Amino acid sequence: MEQINLSTDALVLTDPQNDFLSADGVAWGVVGESVQENNTVVHIAQLLQTAKEIGLKVFVSPHYYYPKDHEWKFEGTLEKVMHDINMFDRKAPLSLEGFAGSGADWLDEYKPFIEDGETIICSPHKVYGPECNDLVLQLRKHGIQRVILAGMSANLCVEAHMRELIEQGFKVTVVNDATAGGRTPELGDGYQAALINFRFIANESVSTAEAIDTFKNNL
Repeated sequence: MEQINLSTDALVLTDPQNDFLSADGVAWGVVGESVQENNTVVHIAQLLQTAKEIGLKVFVSPHYYYPKDHEWKFEGTLEKVMHDINMFDRKAPLSLEGFAGSGADWLDEYKPFIEDGETIICSPHKVYGPECNDLVLQLRKHGIQRVILAGMSANLCVEAHMRELIEQGFKVTVVNDATAGGRTPELGDGYQAALINFRFIANESVSTAEAIDTFKNNL
């Protein structure tokens, strides 16, 4: 993995939230096996901890749905599922009522890192990619040129973020086991599909261990 430049590199996490990563989350039945196989929860925590230790900027691109979002006239396949199961639901854009501990909240083990007053928490993306939130703006305003990308889920939000960030002129390193994907008999294995595209499209596709070793070279 290419060495870290603390001035121009950043860790970006998509959807480090309970509905994807907690056994109590509404998507666990679809993604749980992949999350456990990849040790995704631990790997994301390791990336966060090491990024904070070396002073690497961290950005979070979350996924939230507000009541008005459920009035959309059409959705794609997985969008419909997420709306039907009330995934990432919040009461309102300006209210945190019921947020703590909900499916839209961060995993508890991530909160010390995400809620430290230093992490840049972007506005929510609504489908999969960052085209409709302020992630790209925030990255550019902070002078970021290269993104180390992880989070959920592999073939949806992570892959969509990878593709858009590449199109926007960023270098992208995907941490391929700090993510996971859905798996169903009808739709197939989303994680395996994503791995192929990570290799084809990203500048680098690396393991958490490789990323951590590179991070620690900056200590």
